[in-house]
Amino acid sequence: MTTMTQASAMNTLPQSIIERPDYDAIKTKQQATWGSGDYGRVGVTLQITGEQLCEAMDLRAGQSVLDVAGGNGNASLAAARRFCKVVSTDYVGSLLAQSRIRAEADGLEIDYQEADAENLPFADASFDNVMSTFGVMFTPDQPRAAAELLRVCRPGGRIGLANWTPESFIGQMFKTIGRYLPPPKGVNSPAAWGTEAFLQANFGGVARRIEVARRQFAFRYRSPAHFLEVFRTWYGPTVRAFQALDEVAAASLAEDILALIQAQNLACDGTMVVPSEYLEVVITR
Repeated sequence: MTTMTQASAMNTLPQSIIERPDYDAIKTKQQATWGSGDYGRVGVTLQITGEQLCEAMDLRAGQSVLDVAGGNGNASLAAARRFCKVVSTDYVGSLLAQSRIRAEADGLEIDYQEADAENLPFADASFDNVMSTFGVMFTPDQPRAAAELLRVCRPGGRIGLANWTPESFIGQMFKTIGRYLPPPKGVNSPAAWGTEAFLQANFGGVARRIEVARRQFAFRYRSPAHFLEVFRTWYGPTVRAFQALDEVAAASLAEDILALIQAQNLACDGTMVVPSEYLEVVITR
């Protein structure tokens, strides 16, 4: 684990020099992307990361917790199991509905609210803890999303994040897809959130302390072909990528993803066990 102390705020270029992307249009497309397929089929396999993040944050019973871009509820459920007062948000209502079903099945109390991570509908310093597992990292206006996390967290509170690194299996899969479908101009890679430089630039000027631990999540599937089938059927970004490509390009993308898996697969029995690095981050506000 590494620790970064408070640093000066990041210098920015004059707005007149920067061509601002149309974030509203980008978010509308993203919302449709995450609403396609069924992210819950993938998200539910990541439950352990939400549990581990809650432990790293040292959540206490009775504390308030906001889960930002909470998806199908991994971190929300983990916090509720620790008897916290949880508000779970996402801009895809169908994912919140899945989380609600899971919470009801487990007898857990969670408040659900549709919300944009870049414009959270909460007052300043509303929560003891703010968290996001592989969610807020996909916002197009990254500095604004980071500023919102800081704004709604009370002084002395904690912000917990789980973010894929650029070098990880998932980070490399993003790059692979990007060779076929480049991201919108001016939009940074989601994997930027998985770098200490990004964390320092966007949180270091305000945070009292930033603790970073490198973790590994193992993607375990019946086979590489099974992983590809699941992701091209249910995982929104991959679903849309294959839909947007012609038959030849789609076949090439499938081959590239399978080659990436083959290069990192630890299993020798025909199944798939591929570790993917992520940063587990605890920021003290």
